[in-house]
Amino acid sequence: MKILIAGSTGKTGLRLTQQLKEAGHQPIAMHRASSDISKLPEGVATREADLTQLTDDVCDGADVVVFAAGSGGDTSAEMTDKVDRDGAKRLIDIAAKNDIDHFVMLSSVGAENPDPESDLAHYLQAKHEADEHLKASGLSYTIVRPVTLTDEDGSRDIRLGDEVDPKGEAARGDVAAILARAATDDTLEGKVFLMESLG
Repeated sequence: MKILIAGSTGKTGLRLTQQLKEAGHQPIAMHRASSDISKLPEGVATREADLTQLTDDVCDGADVVVFAAGSGGDTSAEMTDKVDRDGAKRLIDIAAKNDIDHFVMLSSVGAENPDPESDLAHYLQAKHEADEHLKASGLSYTIVRPVTLTDEDGSRDIRLGDEVDPKGEAARGDVAAILARAATDDTLEGKVFLMESLG
């Protein structure tokens, strides 16, 4: 399966790209011109693209799209809107026009009903709007909402759904594993769920 990964050079995206390649899929690593692609797995296809100015051909050849990108915690509200909201929505629209089989969104705990008093209120609102756009797009989708991320690889001991502790932690390696599963497992189609690492 050919899987386009937005955010392929990020901390979660790199793990996802590696896991998909190891599972026998064909990841297409989408990256900005300025991104360091040296850590991507050898032989992985790359596609230069910027989420703030996507072209209509960005999804060409892909069966599935995974949005694992993020503007980062230290960026401006304007950049958060450009990447996490508008970039995601534009990629969703292009995927829909290209009859992509499935779209996986890496979202966040709190995106379902953003708390305006939260320190992350603007980011969560951007994620909320992107998530809602995906739901309304007509695409087959899965939305994954991990709790607080850590840079650990994790043990793949994972909890999904309503029993997740919103104040728990999610290892990026575990998040990548769930994104990989969501990209290839029909049983997660149409699902929106929280996730946390247990191990």
